[in-house]
Amino acid sequence: MNDNAIRKIVIVGGGTAGWMAAAPLIQRLGRDAREPCEIVLLESAEIGTIGVGEGTMPNIHSYTMALGLDHTEFLRRTKATFKLGIEFKDWGHIGNRFFHGFGEFGPSMADAPALHHWLRLHRAGGMGSHEQWSLVTEMARRNRFTPPGGLPPPYTNSYAFAYHFDAALFASFLRDYSVQRGVQRIEGTIVDVTLRAQDGFVESVTLSDGRRIGGDLFIDCSGQRALLIEGAMESGFDDWSRWLPVNRAIAMPSASAPSLAPYTLSTAHAAGWTWRIPLQHRIGNGHVYCSDFTTDTEAEQVLLRTVDTAPLDAPRGLRFTTGRRRRMWVKNVVAIGLSAGFLEPLESTAIQLILSAVGRLIKLFPDRDCSAHLAGEFNRLMAQQYESIRDFIILHYKINRRTDSEFWRWCRDAEIPDALQHQIELFRSSGLIAQTDPGGFTELSYLSVLLGLGVLPERHNPMVDLLDEQAVRLHFERLRTGIQAAAHAMPDHAAYIERLLAAR
Repeated sequence: MNDNAIRKIVIVGGGTAGWMAAAPLIQRLGRDAREPCEIVLLESAEIGTIGVGEGTMPNIHSYTMALGLDHTEFLRRTKATFKLGIEFKDWGHIGNRFFHGFGEFGPSMADAPALHHWLRLHRAGGMGSHEQWSLVTEMARRNRFTPPGGLPPPYTNSYAFAYHFDAALFASFLRDYSVQRGVQRIEGTIVDVTLRAQDGFVESVTLSDGRRIGGDLFIDCSGQRALLIEGAMESGFDDWSRWLPVNRAIAMPSASAPSLAPYTLSTAHAAGWTWRIPLQHRIGNGHVYCSDFTTDTEAEQVLLRTVDTAPLDAPRGLRFTTGRRRRMWVKNVVAIGLSAGFLEPLESTAIQLILSAVGRLIKLFPDRDCSAHLAGEFNRLMAQQYESIRDFIILHYKINRRTDSEFWRWCRDAEIPDALQHQIELFRSSGLIAQTDPGGFTELSYLSVLLGLGVLPERHNPMVDLLDEQAVRLHFERLRTGIQAAAHAMPDHAAYIERLLAAR
């Protein structure tokens, strides 16, 4: 036995972040572990959770599979639907519409990606939008879904998928999973934090009823209050409002619709954007906006005009500042979720960031000394990811030709981070993508957004000129025909879910 091993973990806060941290930790450190660890989660019914985001990225699969969750039970319990990507409407200019899907488009030949073959043919004439060679886009536009699988040709497997789900139900599902395996859930509100005199580590937290809860490692999932990472550790906060000025959101559920779209819809408006996320039992709607360019009343009216089914509750507001903690792991405190930072949910990255933080904590798991070197590596990786996502979101705003509102003119004229400026200029000049985070958004994601916003590279890779133009054009035509046939043969999204749930 390691005398210096972590013996007790205290998770401060429930909700999505708290229970997403608890589940894999108890799976690895619970009763059956060689060196079991006590895990306690503190949450209070008096403190509500935000839960405005219900969209995920495809890496949610690795999380659910690692936990051994039953897929059908997961869909049933969380009221989940499938997500193939995000459709953007009126971004770039009013009337613009493009799809950021979780899939490839076109053939890769002569060591050059599909984009460069398409650019060559596009300039020669007779080529439609690049989205015509995206199976996942074709599926989304037809409301079709089936998981990738089967035999070649490869375009029938060239996509991934994520989920839309009810964040509160997801947290409840993981709570049951965690408690059954030994996590102790304690109801209470923290009123005080005690630090060790010798090193400044958190020794214990005190609840309003006087109970003191001690531990070796504390995970701060207290949301924007950042009770431990900021309140006790004084980590500091990098405010990114100068690049991403939106600072408020309004969320409202509405009744479900007969047609179940397998994608999120994001529509740009005069001072921000709205989302529409279809679940089995309702539709999640919201408006993210900048209070410098509109009023709360006007923003609520925009949201109400976009909701296309009967409201199920009153609109609920949220205020936030975009940015991140300067250090997300300090001494024996690790911040996960909104306590670590906030980025608007434009690309459904909130749960992605929780997944990354939990995974990195497990990989860099400390003993009771909580090595500063482990904390430093965690902080480096998380900072890299937050900044990469930040820049990808800024990209959506920067490349616009809208003249209808002061907000969009401000976004177009605002300075942007140097790394993003390089990415835009590199793509515009050569069609190449510079990835600042190897584990972040892929080249295909950047292509979807840049091309969707109307950025056409000035030149293509000269290697593509080595292939016969007519042969490449014929290949594209055959691929287009195959994609249409493959999507047409797939079941309707709602019907697929209904059959899946009925089979159990």
